[in-house]
Amino acid sequence: MRAGLVTGGIFLHGCIRKLGNSKVSYANIKGAIMGPNAKAGHLLRGNGPYPAPAATRQIGTLIIGAGISGLSAGRWLKKQGHTDFEILELEDHAGGNAHSRHNTVSAYPLGAHYITIANNEDQLLIDFLQELGVITHFENGLPFYNEYYLCFDPEERLLLNGQWQEGLIPQFGIADEDKRQIKRFFKLVEELKQAKGHDGKYAFNIPIDQSSADNVYRNLDKISFKTYLHNKGFTSKYLLWYLNYCCKDDYGQQTGKVSAWAGLSYFAGHKGKSANAGDGDILTWPEGNGWLVNQLREGLKGHVRTSSMAFSVLEREDKIAVSVYDLLKKESYVIEASQVIMASPQFVNQRILKGIDRPDFNVERISYAPWMVANITLQDLTGTILEGINWDNVPYGAPSVGYVNAGHQHLNTTEKNKVITFYLPLCDYEPRVARLAAYTRTYEQWLDKIIPEMEFMHPGITPYISNVEIWVWGHGMVVPSVNYLWGEDRQQAAAPVNNKIFFAHTDLSGISLFEEGFHQGIRAARQLIDSGKSW
Repeated sequence: MRAGLVTGGIFLHGCIRKLGNSKVSYANIKGAIMGPNAKAGHLLRGNGPYPAPAATRQIGTLIIGAGISGLSAGRWLKKQGHTDFEILELEDHAGGNAHSRHNTVSAYPLGAHYITIANNEDQLLIDFLQELGVITHFENGLPFYNEYYLCFDPEERLLLNGQWQEGLIPQFGIADEDKRQIKRFFKLVEELKQAKGHDGKYAFNIPIDQSSADNVYRNLDKISFKTYLHNKGFTSKYLLWYLNYCCKDDYGQQTGKVSAWAGLSYFAGHKGKSANAGDGDILTWPEGNGWLVNQLREGLKGHVRTSSMAFSVLEREDKIAVSVYDLLKKESYVIEASQVIMASPQFVNQRILKGIDRPDFNVERISYAPWMVANITLQDLTGTILEGINWDNVPYGAPSVGYVNAGHQHLNTTEKNKVITFYLPLCDYEPRVARLAAYTRTYEQWLDKIIPEMEFMHPGITPYISNVEIWVWGHGMVVPSVNYLWGEDRQQAAAPVNNKIFFAHTDLSGISLFEEGFHQGIRAARQLIDSGKSW
């Protein structure tokens, strides 16, 4: 059964699956496949047709995209007293891959579901978290985090060699040599966490643009993490599995497709200290980072316009003319803005920028990882071992990165009904192939990927599953590919056009973290303000 879980083809068929010596029926499971607005995506890729614009209006600043970067840019403009701006969003909601939903049992994430406590030098993020009450006060100069937002115990566990162990680093039933290699790797990580380059900056930092420019460290971007580990003599299958899991979890790709700088940054970039939390502790909510989205949007009432798709961005004398299609009213209009912040992915920008030359930027250099996220509603768990499951639950050797318990932050963690969020990075094939396969799978074929893993972790769980909501992200997150983080392409992608068009998105960091999107938005807003055109 284990081999069948780990391999599996692109397409699977049928709706009754054999697990071990028994058959499990999906008849009790309801649900559907969901995802970003596919019709709008097809319309944008096909360049219309769009109706003639019904009106034209003027605005100081237009932000395209209401993901974390766009919302952060809007927040920063407002903090500086700039209120003549609007944020357009193609979807009927804000948030990008930090989007969330809810049902009668719980709120739950559809993508990003936690952040790590802030690095202490990251004053902008600390100020934001203090605004939200996530940081309540300071003790001896260290932030004190709201206990309700720090992940409750029990936090993480790994199913390894037939037994659940505490923590995700393999420990149970492994050889002494594996333990030695794991210890050696984390000794290296601790050294890199404190290492600084010749410029006095940390070798690895968050946001990444605050990291050292020393080539001793930046050259790690030129090789894959897999190659780096091989060169360092790390051969333990348990250590290599764990590091591969980490890259899949944060980057949507495996160690062979991720740069060594990014792989090491996963461990060495976070270095926050707190008065009431341990190093690397995390902040989470039932709806994941959707909670942060809601807080950002709450401060931008009247500025965010959803179901509004920008399909053309054109320089016109001293203005930027943005053609917009209202997906609800099915009509077009034009916004003439003094300046624009494009907080949308670069592959989208390339489609909608009309006649605007970015000669040194190659969008093909950026890779995006597809994902499938399934929110699984479990019912009538009273008296079962699933009453008290951990927040993060991971099976060793499986294709997924496990599941999180969306309701773990509820005060009553032994409720009889739960929603758990199952994450599957689609990284066994090249992204384009995996994306095509993902878009063509049926609901039952997705269940064929989810249910066997759930049964492997919890034999007999299927009768307790009442609903599985499947969300497919074709371009779930940017991948920190080899030579992208510190290569020319990322720098060129972020370069403004004529001090009129600015760019803000996590693909300009190369790492899809909330912190990166937050800072990308502020960076673009500052560039816009410094240009002086809207003031």
